Amino acid sequence: MSETSDTFDDIVATAVKGQDQAAEVMDKLFSVARSGGVFGEPVVTEGRTVITASEVKVGAGFGYGVGGGSGPWTEGEEPAGEDEGRGEADGVGFGGGGAGGGVSGGRPVAVISIESGGVEVQPVVDVTKIALALFTTLGSMLIVLGKMRRESGRLLHPASE
Repeated sequence: MSETSDTFDDIVATAVKGQDQAAEVMDKLFSVARSGGVFGEPVVTEGRTVITASEVKVGAGFGYGVGGGSGPWTEGEEPAGEDEGRGEADGVGFGGGGAGGGVSGGRPVAVISIESGGVEVQPVVDVTKIALALFTTLGSMLIVLGKMRRESGRLLHPASE
């Protein structure tokens, strides 16, 4: 087998190993989103079963890349011509990859109540989110109104030329 073929096989083996590691990271992240992460343990009291439902968010990504060519030039060495020094036998492969992700969860969004008369789902109101949305909306409106006021003043009182 040629040296080039061995180098290519090494690059492919490294890429496959990197993809396997990235898939393992993804599996670990998504295991958080299982039903046990979303629904709490049922609590039974006085003929009623209560289950909490929580918000779970999972995001992840991974990538891997490889390239080939001759190694980096040493200091003072000029780059070779287009084809010089880049023969198949002396090619060097480079590669790299990474994976990352995040999980957010645990904030209750609803309570499920089960009794003999039926099932009732009651949403959990998050006052903090409502307040943040209100202040964000008010801030945006003030900025837009300020810009409109400046523009209307510019249209009513154009600068004399």
